[in-house]
Amino acid sequence: MRTVLRWMLGGAMIFAGVTHLTVARKEFQAQVPPWAAELSPLDEDAIVVASGVVEVMLGTALVALPKERRRVGAILAAFFIAIFPGNVSQYVEKRDGFGLDTDTKRLVRLFFQPVLVAWAWWSTRR
Repeated sequence: MRTVLRWMLGGAMIFAGVTHLTVARKEFQAQVPPWAAELSPLDEDAIVVASGVVEVMLGTALVALPKERRRVGAILAAFFIAIFPGNVSQYVEKRDGFGLDTDTKRLVRLFFQPVLVAWAWWSTRR
């Protein structure tokens, strides 16, 4: 069961990463906090592209490196925690993206981030 869930998460990460790089770049920019672009030498689009590359790499590693699954799972859980401020910013700043066009939808989205953290952690442990 853990292996199947790890592969599903890996596939989801690869898919999300590819969409960061292609068809959903504008949508993902809604999740980049304004302060992130101010603190970084990268603009919002470059941040989206960079995070997409990281997501593809992490998703691939979840599937292709089973002996490193614990380490990759910990890194992925940390990644999900690191991007959480973007989700909070989307809620606070009332930025629409991915159909999250109401405060209620944006708020509900916040409760899924801990699920992703737990999924990454649990599916990569024995």
